[in-house]
Amino acid sequence: MAKQSMNLILAVFCLIVPVGAEASPKSPLPPVRAITSGPKFHWFGYYDKLQFGPTGRYVLSMQVDFEHRAPRGDDVIKIGMIDLKDGDKWIELGTSRAWGWQQGCMLQWVPKTGSTILWNDRRGDKFVCHIMDVATRKKRTIDYPIYTITPDGKFGASVDFRRIQDMRPGYGYAGIPDPNKAVMAPKDSGIWLVDLTTGEGKLIVTLDQIAKIPFAGRNTAGAKHYFNHLLFNTDGTRLEFLHRYRPDGGRGGFITRMLTCGLDGSDVRIVDPSGATSHFIWRGPDKILAWSRYERASGFFLYEDKPRGGKVAQIGKGVMTANGHCTYLPCGKWILNDTYPRGRERKQHVYLYHIATGKRVELGQFHLPKKYSGQWRVDTHPRISRDGKTVCIDSPHTGKGRQLHLIDISKIVANPPTP
Repeated sequence: MAKQSMNLILAVFCLIVPVGAEASPKSPLPPVRAITSGPKFHWFGYYDKLQFGPTGRYVLSMQVDFEHRAPRGDDVIKIGMIDLKDGDKWIELGTSRAWGWQQGCMLQWVPKTGSTILWNDRRGDKFVCHIMDVATRKKRTIDYPIYTITPDGKFGASVDFRRIQDMRPGYGYAGIPDPNKAVMAPKDSGIWLVDLTTGEGKLIVTLDQIAKIPFAGRNTAGAKHYFNHLLFNTDGTRLEFLHRYRPDGGRGGFITRMLTCGLDGSDVRIVDPSGATSHFIWRGPDKILAWSRYERASGFFLYEDKPRGGKVAQIGKGVMTANGHCTYLPCGKWILNDTYPRGRERKQHVYLYHIATGKRVELGQFHLPKKYSGQWRVDTHPRISRDGKTVCIDSPHTGKGRQLHLIDISKIVANPPTP
């Protein structure tokens, strides 16, 4: 009888808890399902880009046939999308030779369009960007690789991926060496604003320019500088970017500060001078949520982007302290976030933080095997659908290599916690 009771308990547990996740002590975890499978490997990359199409039917993905090593200049990946209404069918759209494990090739939907996507590629000695209408398959190519896009879909920001690859391999692209490798803060490298219609670009911020702005409390003499992690604010009027440098000519660990500027490069502001800024997301047109260190505290802080400095407030103190990849749900009432592998079991936690009540709701804990480390690790990088009801993550927790998985959060957001 005891054995029958135990079997019944186990059967109920399996119905409630999805494969690859763990039961919460308070409530069952939401359902998780894989939408890609082997023998090829699939992933999307960064958390701050549009992966879901406007209707939610198509989910963008990259496909590759190897893991556990750095990309080489001749490695080609496939670009495609998953049709969620046709048995998770893979639809191939193109290829790329400009990619990395963490951010892919910047594959993303162009905002305010019904069927347009873009991704970066390499043509000869130049990194470029393809813009495609997936309905008609018409494609055009512009001479600037794109990092991020304005919310109206009209402009993109480009950065020097050659420089990034030299400074932090895995975040830039292999295949083209940095022509300024020996230059600590070049005048011809920085951030370009690109018109996505005409393909014309203009250098609006240079490394030389920003390196000359004193870095509070730090001696940057002999340091080597670069930019990374760009994002337009929610009304497309300002651009956030991280200024990083490595001391001793590029041989030391990097130090980071967060800045913003206008779309023409004017009105440069130092929003977080701490030296420790990490992942961030805009909260409206003038506030940025970022993991950092502020007044000896570590965690997520909400910074005001003001001309002479703004208020700073910690968010999720004691609940949302570990560094992770943060985004706001479309409703603005929740923050979606994750963690790096934790504990002996190397579980990556994916969760929601309810802003009004300060409560955290677990979405799953996903095992990351030790062989996924360094630049070819698999961060979950949770991305939200346009309707705010579905989360997509990258994860190899099922033992089938990196694949895309969906988490249904519709019931959670429909029934938020009470104070």
